[in-house]
Amino acid sequence: MTKSTCPTRRQALRMGTTVLLLQAPQLAFGAEIVAVRVWPAQDYTRITLESDTALAARHTLLGTPERLVIDIDDLELSAQLKELHGKVQADDPYIAAVRVGQNQSRAVRLVIDLKQPIAPQVFTLKPVATYMHRLVFDLYPTQARDPLLALIRDKERAEREAASTVRDALGEFIGKVERDGTGKPTAPTVPPPVVAQTPAPQPATPPSPEIVKRVERLVIVALDPGHGGEDPGAIGRKGLREKDVVLQVALALRDKLNAQPNMRAFLTRDGDYFVPLAERVRKARRVQADLFISIHADAFTNPGARGASVFALSDRGATSTAARWLADKENTADAVGGLNVRAVNDKHVMRALLDMSTTAQVKDSLRAGREVLSQLDRIAHLHKPRVEQAGFAVLQAPDIPSILVETAFISNPEEEAKLASADYRRQLVDALLAGIKRWVAKHPPLARNRQL
Repeated sequence: MTKSTCPTRRQALRMGTTVLLLQAPQLAFGAEIVAVRVWPAQDYTRITLESDTALAARHTLLGTPERLVIDIDDLELSAQLKELHGKVQADDPYIAAVRVGQNQSRAVRLVIDLKQPIAPQVFTLKPVATYMHRLVFDLYPTQARDPLLALIRDKERAEREAASTVRDALGEFIGKVERDGTGKPTAPTVPPPVVAQTPAPQPATPPSPEIVKRVERLVIVALDPGHGGEDPGAIGRKGLREKDVVLQVALALRDKLNAQPNMRAFLTRDGDYFVPLAERVRKARRVQADLFISIHADAFTNPGARGASVFALSDRGATSTAARWLADKENTADAVGGLNVRAVNDKHVMRALLDMSTTAQVKDSLRAGREVLSQLDRIAHLHKPRVEQAGFAVLQAPDIPSILVETAFISNPEEEAKLASADYRRQLVDALLAGIKRWVAKHPPLARNRQL
């Protein structure tokens, strides 16, 4: 062998290294699951599989019993996938259980046992923010509940409970009056034993005309806690998440509003799950809300930024650079939260809604915003002394006065500590309630029939 045809030792080592490098990727088997998450809610339940590479899945619905079977190619059963079983909550309205197994040598099968018939949406999301590739299963009911009817039912139930409490108190008072001369209560009549029976399910009946009439006089306030589920929103230095704190504020404000004799609150989300921006608007319109308030606690690039703010929609551009930056940031929530773009077929409808946003809607929103801002000024520093405007997608309901409230900057350590304080959140809720009541008193919504 000549020198020109015989490789040197260095050349042989180099060639060997090259071979090893070429073979290394072939040692990996398919995608790797980095996280699994389950987000239960009354509206729908979401299952998310996050992986280092994109996944491909096929799904089939089976009946008797109801099941959703999902096959995922080029995937190996892992410890992360086995965690799915333990992440299903007992009160999940749609999922009874999840079974995971290696169906084939290069495929994993998920069998989701269902509590009711569903209409699934299965889609993938590209990497965004802190997320890698996501495979998403959204399990929607085949028949969605009517939010306005649910609101009426809730109001009717609250009235029954209040009446029952009054009767119980009256009965206790009468019992005290009927004591004998020794001060001891008279012997009560022992009722016969009752055999517990499971009541048969009753068919849903429409609300009574009296209830409907009372509901027509209600002022319905739609409360919109920002972010949720896959979208945590802004996160403070101490780990406080925007989605958590604004939900706490919204739930407390709901209870305060529901205690008012002529008001009822409706939440676009009442738990930790994702709601697309357009769906938040649609929900408020479906219950024929008189006022829409989106609640946030955002961050800014400068940790020194502080103060509460109130925003309304603008059809002429933002009133400040900061307002434009914030609107652009909030409008990307769908990408982070995970919107099934293929299922969104009403893009032109939402464009029309934006075009319908009249001067009257903006004017009413500014009035409501000023009342809320004046009350926030009593308990907190204001970032701006006026209601600002920008093109927030969540404020685009054409027929509902809509405002967005930034309760504080969670990126500011001092304000993050305030938001974590139950006492400060109470003050915040009271200020929001006072602002809403002042707006209603000065600008009562016109009487109208609510379509059921």
